[in-house]
Amino acid sequence: MRFSGQVLKAGRYWAIEVPILGVVTQGRTRKEAYAMIADAVESLVNKDGFHVDVFPGDEGYFEIGSTDIGALTALLLRRQRVKSGLSQSEVSQKLGSRSLNGYARYEQGRSIPTVGRLSLLLSAVAPGGGFVINESHGRGLPSRR
Repeated sequence: MRFSGQVLKAGRYWAIEVPILGVVTQGRTRKEAYAMIADAVESLVNKDGFHVDVFPGDEGYFEIGSTDIGALTALLLRRQRVKSGLSQSEVSQKLGSRSLNGYARYEQGRSIPTVGRLSLLLSAVAPGGGFVINESHGRGLPSRR
């Protein structure tokens, strides 16, 4: 799984963001901006051994990904839930669960949802939000930091 992002020259710096995660940073060069966005996401995940790869694209487009899909999915769910101002308990109630642990397992990265379940989870954590699954158009190899 990869998330798309944008990088653009803003004065002397390169501004970079991954909108679905609400992560924004900058660097003095495009390469440094890629390193900064990877570091920001890795810091937010805060898990030993978790690593983000950046896949540059064309015209300011790039993607980030990781082999640890559970941790990346957990970050997505947590960031969307917090953005919506919901507690884990409220999300569990929206999902019709009697136990907070069922949802919490996804947000902790201990369970990886199917595509259908991810759609339900995103609907619960981001009411009224719409998410589009799109084919990747980043390059196949990650940039090296």
